[in-house]
Amino acid sequence: MALLTFARRLQRSHHSPLLLPALLHSHQFCSFSLAFRRTLSIPSQTSKLSSLHFFSTTTLNDPFALAPRVTRTRDPQESVLLETLKRVAHVDSEAQALACLDESGINANSNLVYSLIWELREVWRLAYLAFNWGHKWGSVDEKVCELMVWVLGGCRKFNIAWCLIRDMHKSNNNTRRAMLVMIDRYAAANDPGKAIWTFHIMDKFRITPDEEAFLFLLNSLCEHGNVEEAEEFMLVSKKLFPLETEGFNIILNGWCNIFVDVFEAKRIWREMSKCCITPNATSYTHMISCFSKVGNLFDSMRLYDEMKKRGWVPGLKVYNSLVYVLTSENCFKEALKVLEKMKAMGLQPDCATYNSMILPLCEAKRLDEARNILATMTAEKHNPTVETYHAFLEGVGYEGTIEVFNRMRIAGLGPDGDTFALVLGKFFKLEQPENALKIWTEMEQYEVVPNSAHYRLLVEGLASCGLLMKAKEYYAEMKSFGFLDDPKLMKLLKEPAQGGKDKQKQRVEEAMRDQPKKLRKGNKTRRIKDQRQSRKRKTVIEEFKSKP
Repeated sequence: MALLTFARRLQRSHHSPLLLPALLHSHQFCSFSLAFRRTLSIPSQTSKLSSLHFFSTTTLNDPFALAPRVTRTRDPQESVLLETLKRVAHVDSEAQALACLDESGINANSNLVYSLIWELREVWRLAYLAFNWGHKWGSVDEKVCELMVWVLGGCRKFNIAWCLIRDMHKSNNNTRRAMLVMIDRYAAANDPGKAIWTFHIMDKFRITPDEEAFLFLLNSLCEHGNVEEAEEFMLVSKKLFPLETEGFNIILNGWCNIFVDVFEAKRIWREMSKCCITPNATSYTHMISCFSKVGNLFDSMRLYDEMKKRGWVPGLKVYNSLVYVLTSENCFKEALKVLEKMKAMGLQPDCATYNSMILPLCEAKRLDEARNILATMTAEKHNPTVETYHAFLEGVGYEGTIEVFNRMRIAGLGPDGDTFALVLGKFFKLEQPENALKIWTEMEQYEVVPNSAHYRLLVEGLASCGLLMKAKEYYAEMKSFGFLDDPKLMKLLKEPAQGGKDKQKQRVEEAMRDQPKKLRKGNKTRRIKDQRQSRKRKTVIEEFKSKP
């Protein structure tokens, strides 16, 4: 089993990422202004999603939403306490720091303490100081403790988190959710062994490691990329937790939607058949999603038909996948027919439905059609999302990028750090370092603070474009802000040998020379596969047109 796991991981390590290259093509659109002037007028709001997902034995949900309990403007008392906490961050003792908080004259309560911890979730020491201040005044409940465990786990301070859980146990508080938080945080820290160990010791805290906790463990492992470990644990635990459709669906979701690995998804599908596990609607939804993401129109439609024949009713996610793969495979008219069919069936398209059409249209440089879909989307009272804006960002130049940024700000959707990372990567791929540097200076205007990932992207991009001195300047700035040295960047920034080419340029050229050798062997097979896929696509479209 361990050898099989290693082999799968090794195989997947050679797969290239699918999403980022698709977002960074090398052509530009014309002016972007008309795309939004005609359609965007209503700001939209989105709620922050929790990174922790609890679920029942039938459906995923989120009862432990890690967000402030009440959506509101910040309490003036909270602002005073936040400033005080930051001011006393470097005092000699905790007692002195707590005394400074007491001097504020503000009375602690559980809601206030919870909000403080949430606001300070990136700085665990200050969050823990706020927790201790609340504990001193008896204003800490189970919810506050669970949030504190999540913050500590997210910062890899597991020993302190365990001390907190033990204190909860000694005080006869229910530690079940806190233990599940620890499982999730270990999985997020890429430590599946500790996540599984936490599940096994639940009974020591008078908690039964039941099926719900078992499925939660599998889901947490898969959500954070440990799908092999989740599958292995599910199989070795089949005597205590018999193999069922729901467990396989969690593994299937990991391969289909986390890794988008068709080979592994097909293997799990076959394994379900061997174990006499009948796929349900969720199983088909995952598989159709996976096939659609890799552009496999034939198998997407085949499973859609099979799903209906077996009596399962396709849901909105299935139709969103079909719309996406049809648009991606240049079957836009058929995608529009699916849209009309959804409405006729009483299924109302949502933002994800329209984004499933806008994204591939933007990737294919079909801006006019993408603009028309955007107009339809807003006319039906669906406001653009971050994904909508990111799709349109792909093909615009510097001026168009700034305009999209402004539209995002008006809509209250950013731009955020992910948006800037996307745009920086795009301009470096287009070998436009001057535009990348302009975008870098815009980050401050949009109140986005660069993190280590942004600096790495900038330094590597500048070096790859031959601007070695500029790259060194930003690397020095990166270290001055307290970010750790990056060995890869240090190697990249070494001076080129005298009389020779820039080593970075040389590496790029070598990589370009090596790439055809690796791909040459598969070219013939790929051409044959493409021809077969083309014939299949024609057959699928003809069958689709013939259906009522």
